[in-house]
Amino acid sequence: MNSLKEGDSAPNFSGADQNGKQLELSYFSDKKLILYFYPKDDTPGCTKEACNLRDNYSELKNKNFEVVGVSADNSAKHLKFIEKYELPFSLIADTEKSVINAYQCWGLKKFMGREYDGILRKTFVIENSKIVKIFEKVKTADHFHQIMEALD
Repeated sequence: MNSLKEGDSAPNFSGADQNGKQLELSYFSDKKLILYFYPKDDTPGCTKEACNLRDNYSELKNKNFEVVGVSADNSAKHLKFIEKYELPFSLIADTEKSVINAYQCWGLKKFMGREYDGILRKTFVIENSKIVKIFEKVKTADHFHQIMEALD
C-alpha cells in the first residue's frame, strides 16, 4: 500500500461519532478539516492533545477549521471523554478501524522497550478533499500552534 502524502486525495470515510451520528469526509467540503487520530480516550497524551485543540477551538472555527478526533474507543467512552473535558468537537468511534486503516494510522509502536501494534498518533489537515498537511510527530500539549505554524 502506498503511503499517504501531502497533496493526495483524502480517503473518504464514514464513521459514527459519540452520539451515533454518521460523519463523512464530504460533510466538511466547505471547511478545513483537522482529522486527528489518537490511541485512547482519557490517557495523558490524548487528553493533552484534545484539551489543547479544545482551548483553541474558537480560533480554529474563526479560521474555518473543523476538528474531528478518531480512535478505536466506542461511542460511550467518547461521550464520557467529551463530557469530562468539555470537548466541543466530534470523536469518531472507529471500533472496526476502517477510518484508522484508510488513513494508515495502525502500525508498530514502541513503549518502554515493548513493541506492539496500535493506533499511531497522526493528524491530517484536509481542504477540498485534499491532504494539505500531515503531522506524524504530534506535539500533544501544543498541537494547535504546531498546526498554525505549519500552515502559515
